[in-house]
Amino acid sequence: MPSLPSPLRIGTRGSPMALSQTEQVRDRLLAAHPELAAPGMVEIVTIRTTGDRVQDRRLAEIGGKGLFSKEIDEALLDRRVDLAVHSLKDLETWLPSGVEIACILPRDDPRDAFLSRTAPSFAALPQGAVVGTASLRRQAQLLRRRPDLKVVPIRGNANTRIRKLETGEVDATLLVLCGLQRIGLTDRATEILPCEIMLPAVGQGVLAVECRAGDESVRQLLAPLHDPLSAACAAAERAMLAVLDGSCHTPIAALAEISGDRLAIEGRLLTADGSSEIRLRRAGGIAEADAIGSALGEDLRRDAGPEFGLA
Repeated sequence: MPSLPSPLRIGTRGSPMALSQTEQVRDRLLAAHPELAAPGMVEIVTIRTTGDRVQDRRLAEIGGKGLFSKEIDEALLDRRVDLAVHSLKDLETWLPSGVEIACILPRDDPRDAFLSRTAPSFAALPQGAVVGTASLRRQAQLLRRRPDLKVVPIRGNANTRIRKLETGEVDATLLVLCGLQRIGLTDRATEILPCEIMLPAVGQGVLAVECRAGDESVRQLLAPLHDPLSAACAAAERAMLAVLDGSCHTPIAALAEISGDRLAIEGRLLTADGSSEIRLRRAGGIAEADAIGSALGEDLRRDAGPEFGLA
């Protein structure tokens, strides 16, 4: 095992879901490196981010999804932590200087789960039902299918959103399926939405581990956990997003999948009200993941009119 600080400090947000996925990474590290299992060798450090503190506004209004990682990246650069675990979908398209993704774990189910107190399915929601979500991607795809719905912003962790559902603040909400699985709340899902209805966010279902740029010791430590196929899918999706200059202001969805030696990716660009949508696909060899994603982004940008709000 490479020479490492003792204890090895893993930075994460303090939400139940973030802690669960960080514990998953820690346990895989211990399985790959049994010498780390000695008491005090690995420490999880919780860091409260701006995205966690500010819960009454959409991310787009307070600076974007980077607010879930800014303070954690600062802790990495200040050497208060040695690596950091994130949901890839929460990471900025362009990482801060001095920080890099060292490891991509095997992707979990990327689909969205529909939760409702009264409706047995999304299609069964009554006319004018209130759906709570702060995600423009979800809002746009919901309204694309059901323009009669009223979508209101709600934020907070999974337990907070479920509580708002139970108190009748909203008739339905959506959460990432694998997130519910990680915290043992899969039974709260009323329906798992197919990708035809709700294409995931870029990187959804993927856990990414960051380290300081050039930290080869941490990279070697994480190498047994890295999944090249999931990394290729993530690379294609993030390359598409980079071309589109993706931000929380634009509803963008994508999913890359691998069959044999081929990678195929679907991308969607929508207006916030769901009135317009562009769906396109690209495919090619796995080794060309970045180029395939970039080409799809160029295709979407080419076809997008001013109503899509791209810079």
